[in-house]
Amino acid sequence: MAKSVILVVDDEEDIRELVELNLARESCDVLTCETGERAVEIARSKVPSLIILDLMLPGIDGLEVCRTLKSDNKTRGIPIIMLTAKGEEIDIVTGLEIGADDYVTKPFSGKVLVARVRRLLRRMTDQVDQKGTLKVREIVIDPARHEVLVDNKAIELTLTEFNILYNLARRPGLVHTRYQIVDALHGGDYVVTDRAVDVQMVSLRKKLGSCGKYIETVRGVGYRFKE
Repeated sequence: MAKSVILVVDDEEDIRELVELNLARESCDVLTCETGERAVEIARSKVPSLIILDLMLPGIDGLEVCRTLKSDNKTRGIPIIMLTAKGEEIDIVTGLEIGADDYVTKPFSGKVLVARVRRLLRRMTDQVDQKGTLKVREIVIDPARHEVLVDNKAIELTLTEFNILYNLARRPGLVHTRYQIVDALHGGDYVVTDRAVDVQMVSLRKKLGSCGKYIETVRGVGYRFKE
């Protein structure tokens, strides 16, 4: 990771220092803050490469920060990792629903967190490097621009939603299990519930509008893009 700029948002000083120490070893420039309001200000002014965001913050909480940034054209493309003591499924699902790209629960391993950061940054780079535009039915997917057009109208997808759509659409008819979808996006060491994957699919279908019907559920197995 060559000089990626990472914003770490947590109200606990020891957590901020621990995360900063691990990321500094990876040649990252690290910005830190302890409130949600300050996080939004920094994200808008600096536009970091990635944000590590605690959910429990003074003032506006992490979910509201995520919602605010994902609704802003300037910051919606920034990957967000939720770092939280809340490991319950409902908290994880809520975060993913509003656009977070990954989550790590406290207590956490520094190595695991760095691996997640690497993976998200690599995905961003890989998208830029891919030059081929994919056209399937009324949908046009441009990896280089991170752009999706439906009936010639641009729609806004999170990084995770974009990659799910791209992976399904480039192999129409092939059934992807939930575990295969997670592995393709996050790697085999990523722990996620079936519910979290389903939430991503519901959100993706909704954003695709009438084209959402092309993503079919194969009961008891997973999903496929209609052939």
